[in-house]
Amino acid sequence: MAERKPYPSDLSDEAWELICPVLTAWKARHPSASGHEGGYDMREIVNAVLYQARTGCQWRYLPHDLPPTSAVYYYFGRWRDDGTTETIHDLLRWLVREHHRRKADPSAVVLDSQTVRSSTNAPKDTTGLDPGKRSPGRKRGIAVDTLGLLIAVVVVAASVHDNTIGTALLDRVAAAAPPVRKAWVDAGFKQQVVTHGAGLGIDVEIVGRQPGTRGFTVLPKRWRVEQTLGTLMLHRRLARDYEAKPASAVAMIHWSMVEVMARRLTGAATPTWRDPPV
Repeated sequence: MAERKPYPSDLSDEAWELICPVLTAWKARHPSASGHEGGYDMREIVNAVLYQARTGCQWRYLPHDLPPTSAVYYYFGRWRDDGTTETIHDLLRWLVREHHRRKADPSAVVLDSQTVRSSTNAPKDTTGLDPGKRSPGRKRGIAVDTLGLLIAVVVVAASVHDNTIGTALLDRVAAAAPPVRKAWVDAGFKQQVVTHGAGLGIDVEIVGRQPGTRGFTVLPKRWRVEQTLGTLMLHRRLARDYEAKPASAVAMIHWSMVEVMARRLTGAATPTWRDPPV
């Protein structure tokens, strides 16, 4: 990184220190068969992944002053499949909650789903048509805590009903954060989700609009998950589901949240199109 000009998406020194121990330990556990330690700096690999998440470029269009596409995608895939990406994400989430003087795991979550169009390289068996929004593609279901931090995420075909997404999210929440006892959802989630939550010891409350209200209305508790979805959309890779594998889509959501949480922990602002060039 010292040999090139930095990109706005690059990790700061303080942010890198937060996740460096995880990747250093991972590298020590995964030596190459030839004994070669590898010629690519792990920090630069992460910078390349965050660059793609922020700009939305294709893998082969990564800038030449970043590691080659083959190396970046290799590590992206390895970390996706062995759980390293989720480990880094969860570590930062715990640090953010500690920073706000909260316990490591939340006691309440908010659930919602979002339909996005998929790219042409997405297999047909992983996409579908959302009958409500009449939009083809995939659905992202997320569960966040009351700070807006991601607890669980699922990516499925857009044709999958919110009930199925809700029950899958609750299962993941129960596994990732056992203390959770309360969940708020919108009217798209039906009684099936409430019943499933009761079986897990989670009280699921459907938060709907008040009768007679018109236009935009801030709904209690549920605004947190809407805020998180809006923050994620600052990452152009998430403006459409470009990933061939749903697991890759989940990993890209985790990496986007890693950047968001790293900035929150280091006090750095997330740049927007309004920010003047450096």
